[in-house]
Amino acid sequence: MARPLRSVWDDLAVSYNLKMSIGLVLVFSIFVNLLILTSPIYMMQVYDRVLGTGQIETLIYLSIIAGLALASLGLLEGVRSFLLTRLGHMLDLLLRDPVLTQSIVQSRTPRFERRRLVEDFGTARNYLGSPAVLPFIDAPWVPFFVLIIATIHPWLGVLALVSAIVLFGLALANDYATRQAIQQSGAKAQQANDFAQAAILNAEVVNAMGMQKAVSRRYRHHVEQSGVLSQNAADIGAVISSMSKAIRIAVQSAALGLGALLVIRGELTSGGMIASSIVLGRALAPIEQVIGSWKQFAAAREAYGNLQRFFKALPAQTDTIALPGLVGRLSVEDVAYQLPDAPTPAVRRAAFTMEPGTALALVGPSASGKTTLCRMLVGAIAPSRGNVRLDGADVVTLNPDDVSRVIGYMPQNVELFSGTVRDNIARLGQGNDEATVAAAKAAGCHEMILRLPSGYDTELGPRGAFLSGGQRQRIGLARALYGSPRLVVLDEPNSNLDQDGETALVEAIARAKQAGTTVVVVSHRSTLLQPIDKLGIMRDGVLERFGDRDEVLREMAANAPPRKPTLVPVGEAQAAGTTGGAS
Repeated sequence: MARPLRSVWDDLAVSYNLKMSIGLVLVFSIFVNLLILTSPIYMMQVYDRVLGTGQIETLIYLSIIAGLALASLGLLEGVRSFLLTRLGHMLDLLLRDPVLTQSIVQSRTPRFERRRLVEDFGTARNYLGSPAVLPFIDAPWVPFFVLIIATIHPWLGVLALVSAIVLFGLALANDYATRQAIQQSGAKAQQANDFAQAAILNAEVVNAMGMQKAVSRRYRHHVEQSGVLSQNAADIGAVISSMSKAIRIAVQSAALGLGALLVIRGELTSGGMIASSIVLGRALAPIEQVIGSWKQFAAAREAYGNLQRFFKALPAQTDTIALPGLVGRLSVEDVAYQLPDAPTPAVRRAAFTMEPGTALALVGPSASGKTTLCRMLVGAIAPSRGNVRLDGADVVTLNPDDVSRVIGYMPQNVELFSGTVRDNIARLGQGNDEATVAAAKAAGCHEMILRLPSGYDTELGPRGAFLSGGQRQRIGLARALYGSPRLVVLDEPNSNLDQDGETALVEAIARAKQAGTTVVVVSHRSTLLQPIDKLGIMRDGVLERFGDRDEVLREMAANAPPRKPTLVPVGEAQAAGTTGGAS
């Protein structure tokens, strides 16, 4: 029989560590639940021995012993709560980094819900580190307390057993009746949160075009759907919780009544009557608390299960070998990419090779697959078919340190991180001042940065919000060029640049080529064609043409319909005093 493959979950040893931690909490729970018997035992002794004999010394000794026991109980309860908070912290240490790392890595996979994974972790972590876990830890002690009551008198034991079974039945009914509603409510709440975040990210569009009422109306619709389902689950839980509370109070009263009857008949002492009522209340309390906190438990159980299934589906990661000496030879092997629900692939067919020190421009109409191809070139997404290789190695499987050293990428929408300009250019690493300044100069933004309030130490705030689009693009270009990578991919790098910025960009591409870097650029402007060696034309997800720049331009000009603007070779355009346009 084949042995199951080891998974990331196995490597993280989460189950083992949780079992060990909860086991330690259970050990303290043994002493806590035993010491809870202090009060009923004290009551029994006072009623049956002290009141009957009038021995004050006995009362004093019993009180001292009970006081020490109750002090120990308080101390152990505190230690148990202390351990639970540490359990939450331990889960942080075990899973916080892997969740973020795998959210980033698995974003290459279509339909991966990065935000949901992080939220599931938060739900599980907050629950496991909270006192809401304690009723579930104390519930297994119910049979022990029922047995204690039965030793006081069998009929009281029967009453305790029946009431415990009824309350457990209510807990199971609560789970059965609310589980689906809680799950559906969570899904609808997630949709509402996603919509709200999208509205905030597009606040400028919402304000500029008066979409506030429409956005609020749609958001309210999502919230109402979630609220109705949550309300249904809460209503069921409230009814069952009130029933359990009423049953517990009624049973405790019934225990006193039955105890009084047994005392009258001479089958029970008055101390035993009081003690059995106290123990019965303690036996039923965890069950009632479980019913009250069931919604939290159900959410945490689902979140933990999602985390477990996700990490168990990932094979154990081995440290990928570093590949020194990568020079940037790019090979695209018949790649394609399609989202599962998309009617057509974003990229259907693309294949080409590039030698170090050459530059390629990808042109074509909107939605032709240029951006998707760029994302595959840098390993941001994995192809549905084919491979992208750098010096023979699949870019998706490269060591992260190699990726940081040899690949530079500037996406269409440049997103910056909270931190300084220096932090962002140096890719959030320790950074090297010389390399940082060199990258900024290569991107033509050194002087611009010096004019900022604190130069390279200027804090950008969330996403570099106070910078203009052109400033963000220049800093994004410097980040892509940091460390002189062997492959640089720039997606629409001049969309927000002025003439000076565009001139600096052309010079940066030329310098990168001279340094032996392979450069891929997406652009609709002919001004970037000057330093370009190769030209690729994309249409409907297919790389229709690929070859030397002037050769492809001549071919396009020859095949263009009459009386329409055409692309002409750059050399001929310059000689004729004209410029071509790529769209």
